[in-house]
Amino acid sequence: MSKVYFIGAGPGDVELITVKGKRLLEAADVVIYAGSLVNPELVLNIKAQVYDSASMVLEEIMTLMEAAIKDNKTVIRLHTGDTAFYSAISEQIEVLRERGIDYEVVPGVSSAQACAAVLGQEFTIPEVSQTIIFTRLEGKTPVPERESLRELSQHGATMAIFLSVGMVERVRAELLEGYKEETPVAVIERVTWPNERVIRCRLGDLVEAVQSAGIQKTAIILVGEALWASLQNTDRKSKLYSKDFSHGYRK
Repeated sequence: MSKVYFIGAGPGDVELITVKGKRLLEAADVVIYAGSLVNPELVLNIKAQVYDSASMVLEEIMTLMEAAIKDNKTVIRLHTGDTAFYSAISEQIEVLRERGIDYEVVPGVSSAQACAAVLGQEFTIPEVSQTIIFTRLEGKTPVPERESLRELSQHGATMAIFLSVGMVERVRAELLEGYKEETPVAVIERVTWPNERVIRCRLGDLVEAVQSAGIQKTAIILVGEALWASLQNTDRKSKLYSKDFSHGYRK
């Protein structure tokens, strides 16, 4: 039976799609990909009919999917990064459920994970931060007041801020409600793409650093004390490999 597969294509590097995602992509009959974000090399030399959804609205995408399913074809909806957040798959899945169309979600590598890899560090450092917040500044899409950067900054957790670099003045102003000016920040533009750029600075210098680099979109802002770990030794160790710590596999 034909099915719609939502696949996370990874943050940019074509090798960061999962093995399962690549296998399904190569066997698909129809591929609808987010052309403004997904690396187009992923849809080269595959047997499927390929459609770029960059200029499409939801109704056009769903009509295309339904027509292919009625022809007993396998459909791939190829999204950037991970499908778990900021992917807009929920509204598509609601339509598929209403129309009785089978679907499956295949997760991918998040751009936030890729950013951590580029920096060569964990987001969770013992005794520094054990919490990661994925969020965004309110723009055209509303954000609940309780989830504003101003409110979230009070936790002092490691934060990955998506879709907000174009409003960097507001980002800094709200983050300073909870973080100190000296808090380390990293801004990663087009992570894992050939033209990737990484900027590191203190929170107090964020606006000047971003504007000087001319970064306006397609970038993630990372902030938090945990970011010191990729700049200097923190001497913070987990219990997992401590000789003084026993667990079910080690006495």
